[in-house]
Amino acid sequence: MRKGSKLILLLSLIGLAYLGSEAMYRQSTATAYHSSGELDFFRGNGMALPLADNGFFKTAGHCDGCHGTDPLGIASVNSEGVDISPVENWRATMMANSARDPFWKAKVSHEVTVNPVHQSALENKCTSCHAPMGKFAYDHYNAGPYSMEILATDEVGQDGVSCLACHKMSDVNIGNTNSGNLHYSNLAVAYGPFEKPFEPPMQEFVSMIPLYSPHINDAGLCAGCHTLLTESVDLSGNFTGSTFVEQATYHEWLNSQFSVEGTEVTCQGCHMPRVSEPVILSANHNFLPPRSPYGKHELVGGNTFMLKLMKQNREALNIPSNETHFDTVIARTERLLQQQTLDMELTMSGYAADTAFYEVKLTNRAGHKFPSGYPSRRAFIEFVMLKENGDTLFSSGAFQDNYEVQGQDSDYEPHYRTIRESHQVQIYEMVMGDVNGNVTTVLERAFAHLKDNRLAPRGFTTAHEVYDTTAIRGAALNDPDFNFDGFEGSGTDRIGYHIALNGYEGTVTTRARVYYQPLPPKGMEEMFAQSTPEIDLFRPMYENADHTPVLVAQDSMVGIQIVTGVNGRDPNREWNVYPNPTADGHLRWRNDGKAPRTIEVYSASGSFVMSVAGDRQHLQLPDAKGVYHLRALFDDGRSVMRKVVRR
Repeated sequence: MRKGSKLILLLSLIGLAYLGSEAMYRQSTATAYHSSGELDFFRGNGMALPLADNGFFKTAGHCDGCHGTDPLGIASVNSEGVDISPVENWRATMMANSARDPFWKAKVSHEVTVNPVHQSALENKCTSCHAPMGKFAYDHYNAGPYSMEILATDEVGQDGVSCLACHKMSDVNIGNTNSGNLHYSNLAVAYGPFEKPFEPPMQEFVSMIPLYSPHINDAGLCAGCHTLLTESVDLSGNFTGSTFVEQATYHEWLNSQFSVEGTEVTCQGCHMPRVSEPVILSANHNFLPPRSPYGKHELVGGNTFMLKLMKQNREALNIPSNETHFDTVIARTERLLQQQTLDMELTMSGYAADTAFYEVKLTNRAGHKFPSGYPSRRAFIEFVMLKENGDTLFSSGAFQDNYEVQGQDSDYEPHYRTIRESHQVQIYEMVMGDVNGNVTTVLERAFAHLKDNRLAPRGFTTAHEVYDTTAIRGAALNDPDFNFDGFEGSGTDRIGYHIALNGYEGTVTTRARVYYQPLPPKGMEEMFAQSTPEIDLFRPMYENADHTPVLVAQDSMVGIQIVTGVNGRDPNREWNVYPNPTADGHLRWRNDGKAPRTIEVYSASGSFVMSVAGDRQHLQLPDAKGVYHLRALFDDGRSVMRKVVRR
């Protein structure tokens, strides 16, 4: 049977199954169509999304009428009336602009400049994930390789990872594909998460059939693009016969507690937050029954840098989104980074002679490594110790005026278990090496991982079947605290900071912060050494962008009294507070040595709260929940800090 005949038969069968729904729809045509004013409204008042169709895919502009902002404020809103429509949430994301991304275009041109004989294969591969609706339509019609030149004039390809790039993807070999080898249905269908969808509007307006399929909520839907293996070449452009894992975010998820059946949290579960309350799915079809749970198409990751850059250059990049669209996505991205990514805890284990001992503990809360994805991304710890007058006693990981990390090695910084010098910085990253073992940022030349100490997700083990694509590399392999906190798979790292006091006596304030950079200057140097139209377009955009790293997590300790000349004492063993955390605010302490003279209590911000006599052996925290710092003062001049949490 010919494809057209199959489609007609399928449409007929679905039409017979829903005669009642069709009749109801026909009676509601007065509210089913949109006026020109309404169209202008939900297309962004002049920011219209493209209406293009290549016979296999349609752009998001075709979906906007029903799945964009509802002029009546009835469909795609939450209980507070806030617009959570799929198109509106999606339109300023990195996914929506994957094919307009100027860094991606510059990087493709860089790869082609390095190995020009591979241009066709490189561009065909890179567009598989960044412009899938253009590339796979070419495959469907056997039109040959899809190039960047074709993409430049292809409105469907320019729509990036648009609605049908996901909703037309089939369940063929789901979860087992990689490197842009995607599978799409040959029928004019759109898969969705709800059973018995109401077909007539989609058939009427865009000639497509909505179909229920559970695979749309399967994390494997993301595997084809978020697992990328490249074929390595030597410095002459000859293939080595080996492959390199450029990114394996999906496999990192598999090697985590997030993928465990029964407690599974999929990619969609985090990047498309669920609304449990019922939501009407289609604008101007308020007779439709509400559905739940509803997945908000926020689709944010961690790349605020590129979002801000594209916002600043949206007209030059022909992006059909306004400042408000971008500001909303940037805020969501920062919220994900700062509230759902990382926990940090700073503690002091005491001081001996002329050295103070601190520990920073990081816990990865993401369902994959942090950072994950494209290899340029990195996170680093800034650790600062200040004297009473505000002067710096010690600093590691400060970023400079050019937004590079101060003190880092010229090639790459090793992983540390203990940091003792200012030029030592804990940087979490993946570093690629070429066939000669030298650092490279050319993806085709990537031959070996010189370093991969990115924080593992909770549940990550070296025994997992996908460890070969997610392996820890470099000095982190020999760090007994890396991903081990009493058990393998803790998702944590502990870093000791042993700080020389140089005879200083007095109060100190210590803080630790984790910053995130998607495109640090160091990672751009190799590309910016070349000149192509795409690189030359991106360079001034990059130079004029806001390079401020995103603060992901922080912790601090204030008011610690340092007295030099105390040798060999570990206050950790002399004064212990429990229970911690405390549910009712009642605290007790145990002394292995002399009892403290006084206990002082400070808020998380360092404000004095109260003090009690140390021989009381207990105290009651205020009613306010949160973090408190306890400072025990001893007769010999020592002071010991403890951080406690009231839940």
